[in-house]
Amino acid sequence: MSGFYWFYFASLGALVPYWSLYLKELGYAAQDIGFLMAIILATKIVSPNIWGWIADHTGQRMNIVRLGSLLAAVSFAGVYVSDGYGWLVVVMVLFSFFWNAALPQFEAITFNYLQHQTHRYSNIRLWGSIGFIVTVMLLGPALDRWSAGILPHALLLLFAGIWLSSLTVQERPSGVVRGSHESLIKLLKTPAVLALLSVCLLMQMSHGPYYTFYTIYMEAHGYSRSLIGQLWGLGVIAEVAVFLLLPKLVPRLGLRILLVISLFLAAVRWWLIGYFVESLWIMVFAQVLHAATFGVYHASAIQLIHRYFIGRHQGRGQALYSSLSFGAGGAVGSFYSGLTWDALGAQFTFEIAVVIALTAALVAWFWIPPESDTNQTSASQTKVV
Repeated sequence: MSGFYWFYFASLGALVPYWSLYLKELGYAAQDIGFLMAIILATKIVSPNIWGWIADHTGQRMNIVRLGSLLAAVSFAGVYVSDGYGWLVVVMVLFSFFWNAALPQFEAITFNYLQHQTHRYSNIRLWGSIGFIVTVMLLGPALDRWSAGILPHALLLLFAGIWLSSLTVQERPSGVVRGSHESLIKLLKTPAVLALLSVCLLMQMSHGPYYTFYTIYMEAHGYSRSLIGQLWGLGVIAEVAVFLLLPKLVPRLGLRILLVISLFLAAVRWWLIGYFVESLWIMVFAQVLHAATFGVYHASAIQLIHRYFIGRHQGRGQALYSSLSFGAGGAVGSFYSGLTWDALGAQFTFEIAVVIALTAALVAWFWIPPESDTNQTSASQTKVV
C-alpha cells in the first residue's frame, strides 16, 4: 500500500508544481494555464463518483484501481502527439478521468485493511509524501538544466509506476457493516456531513493560487527553479513530520479541533505568501505550514469521512470527498486564480484565498460537532436495521 502512495504522490509532485511551468514554456497565457489546470481537477467532480458507484456495487475496488491507473498512463501518452491547445484539453480530460478514479478507492481499501486502527492511516500515507518530496526536489534542478520539456517523460514513468504498484495489492473486502443500508441521500442531508463537505470544498478553493501559480509566482520574484523545488519539498517534509505525530495528536485533540486549526493556519499561509514573497525566510515558514494545511487537514478530514460514510457507502464517501474538495474546490480555485492573476494581481488573488480559508474555519467550528457527538452519531448508525 505504501508503494502505491509513493508513486501516486510522486506523480503529483511532478504535475502540480511544474505542469503550469511546462504550459508556460509552450507559450500559453495565465488564463489558458488556469483552465488546463482546472480540467485536471474538474474531472474529480465526476470521475470518483462514477467509479465509486461501480466499486460499491461490484466490490472490485482493486480492479478499478488497476484499470484506472493503466488507462491514465495510456491517455497521458497523448501529449506526445501534439501540444495544440484543443488537443491538450482532450488529453487532460481523458487522463484525469482515469487517474482520478484510483485514489479514492485505494483510500477505502487502506481503511479496510486498518479496520479499527484508522489512526495509523498517516503512517502509511506518509510514504506518498516522501514520493512527492523526492520527485519535486529532483525535478527542480533537472528543469533548470534541461528545461520543462523533460516533464512529460518523467510523468509517464511515474504513471507506469502507479499501475505496476497496484498489481501488488490484493483486494480487501469491507465486510458487512450494520447500519450501512441507510440512504445515501439521508446521510448527505445530515448537518455535520453537509458542513464537512462544505469545509473540504472551501479548503481546496483556497489552495487555487498556490497549486496553479506558486512556481510561476516565485520564479517571477527571482527564485531559481532549484530553490522553488526545494521549497515545495520542504512543505512536504513538514507534512511527513506531522503524519508521524498525528497518531498521538488525534486521540488528544480530536479530529474537529485539528481540522479547525489547519483551516486557520491556511489563511495565515496564503497571507504570508501574498504579502512577503521577497523574504526567503518567511517563505520557508509558509512552506512549513504545509504540515497543517495539507497534512493535518487531510488526515482529519478523511478520517471524519470514513466515520460518517460506513459500510456500502465507503467508496462513495471517499469519492465525494475527492470530487468536492480536490475536484470542485480545486477546479474553482484554479479557475478564479486564472481570471484574477493577471487582471487584479497576485496579492489580490491570495487575499481571496485568505477569506475562503477563514470562512471554512468558521463553518467547521460552528457546524461540525465535537468528537463526543460524532461518536454518538457513529454508534447510532451501526445499530441493526
